[in-house]
Amino acid sequence: MIVPTTQDCINTIKDLTMTQHATPAHTSITFLTNQPTLPVLAQVAVTFAVLMTKWSVRQRSRKQLRHLTPEQLQDIGLSREDAHYEATLPFWRP
Repeated sequence: MIVPTTQDCINTIKDLTMTQHATPAHTSITFLTNQPTLPVLAQVAVTFAVLMTKWSVRQRSRKQLRHLTPEQLQDIGLSREDAHYEATLPFWRP
């Protein structure tokens, strides 16, 4: 499993900012990129928080997938079997 680094998160924010606005990056992004690198423990904490958030979103999405009607599944292009398979995966598996 690949865990994003703090720099990856900053780069993602930059990319989103640049695609949503045709102007240069906001001053908050500049502020973030000009900051010294985080201490190792802080990097671990940020990585852990990102991982927990991904797992939480994945678990909630899969739980909601179990309750979709056949019409809703058809709207998103999934069969009942595909939805069941995805809903039964553990939260840590992508």
